[in-house]
Amino acid sequence: MPERRTVALVTLGCARNEVDSEELAGRLAADGWELVEDAADADVAVVNTCGFVEAAKKDSVDALLEANDLKDQGRTQAVVAVGCMAERYGKELAEALPEADGVLGFDDYADISDRLQTILSGGIHASHTPRDRRKLLPITPAERQAATDVALPGHAQAAASAPADLPEGLAPASGPRAPLRRRLDNNPVASVKLASGCDRRCSFCAIPSFRGSFISRRPSDVLGETRWLAEQGVKEVMLVSENNTSYGKDLGDIRLLETLLPELAEVDGIERIRVSYLQPAEMRPGLIDVLTSTPKVMPYFDLSFQHSAPDVLRAMRRFGDTDRFLELLDTIRSKAPQAGVRSNFIVGFPGETEADLAELERFLTGARLDAIGVFGYSDEEGTEAATYEHKLDQDVVAERLAHISRLAEELTSQRAEERIGETVEVLVESVDDEDGAVGRAAHQAPETDGQVTFTSAEGLSVGRIVEAKVVGSEGVDLVAESFASLGGDPKTPGVEEAGR
Repeated sequence: MPERRTVALVTLGCARNEVDSEELAGRLAADGWELVEDAADADVAVVNTCGFVEAAKKDSVDALLEANDLKDQGRTQAVVAVGCMAERYGKELAEALPEADGVLGFDDYADISDRLQTILSGGIHASHTPRDRRKLLPITPAERQAATDVALPGHAQAAASAPADLPEGLAPASGPRAPLRRRLDNNPVASVKLASGCDRRCSFCAIPSFRGSFISRRPSDVLGETRWLAEQGVKEVMLVSENNTSYGKDLGDIRLLETLLPELAEVDGIERIRVSYLQPAEMRPGLIDVLTSTPKVMPYFDLSFQHSAPDVLRAMRRFGDTDRFLELLDTIRSKAPQAGVRSNFIVGFPGETEADLAELERFLTGARLDAIGVFGYSDEEGTEAATYEHKLDQDVVAERLAHISRLAEELTSQRAEERIGETVEVLVESVDDEDGAVGRAAHQAPETDGQVTFTSAEGLSVGRIVEAKVVGSEGVDLVAESFASLGGDPKTPGVEEAGR
């Protein structure tokens, strides 16, 4: 009998990283590794790091050090770093953090089992050497699909020759395009990658350098993975990538998302489809129409505004202004008045004036956003903005961050109050004695946009979609009474269209 080998995956950062972790889990499970939840119970702790902003990098380092503490206690034998921070810094991270027994890049994912076995056996695998991943794919998007030798985390497919008796919960290798993925939880929500990389050149962002150029997954792969997730009990899929509005451009059809969404809505068992990471400058009328009128597709808009002052946006190498952004929101709400909208913003960008900040306040006040993330600018190594002059003093950045954060909190609380009295459809995500029943309405994405707490958990169960009336709010969160509590009949998946 083969020796028992256990591994735990600790995931930090965004939903894209969560998909990558489940791909790694699929590879490891197919090769006989036993997946465990707690790093303290694992032979190897694999930390899927985030390398986006300083706070995320710190969290990643802390997670690696925490796993190393377990190793010092004799509970975990090895600690390995993967993910964006490992890909971005490679050897530099290994030298700065000798507590990690291995630092693996995306190119190691296909051989992750061998890499971990080598490290577990006391061997040394050379730390990843970073490189600009934008140079790995052809400049012309249409030529990228032929580059099959480039590692694209979250895109992996199981080989057609894989054994039929894969461990329970692993995507079946029924053909060459079957997903290679193992779910790491029983959440009724799961992310599906539409694409990887980004072709935009925002001056503050380093992601394209370590995630690479934009490349779409084929619609058949996305559909196949969604069907498999439905078989695993998933009710809502969230489509993720660095830029979903560019989906299909390398497949010869920039409007491919508009045709894919109705097909995904036909997948048996899936009751909700949510699209994240949309670029305002790339929004088109047809996409807005599909997002606001397709049954089961949530009228949800995760729009990356970043700022609204024209001069700041130009310095960021982005497009738009306050009035154009407000017009876009008016167009969306004219088609779906209850549509959810969230966005992130950077304050204290080099050269940002008091007038620019006032312009951002004007936009935020008029936008009625459901969720707002605010970040203070800091230099990111290797970005164009890091070379800019007219940097603001960090005390000024901190002051502006605090000011806009307070405004954002006030405005999103007001927006939640506006929803009192609305009828919403809520996907129940947890039911327990301590917290009662909690879920999310159509305008709320997982983890980022608030939640709905029910006044009573009677008749509710995880994975069920119920109609409810909003009776109160607490910050961005809503309080609601289900129709079951009000004496009516709650909706159940498959009976009526969800999300409308």
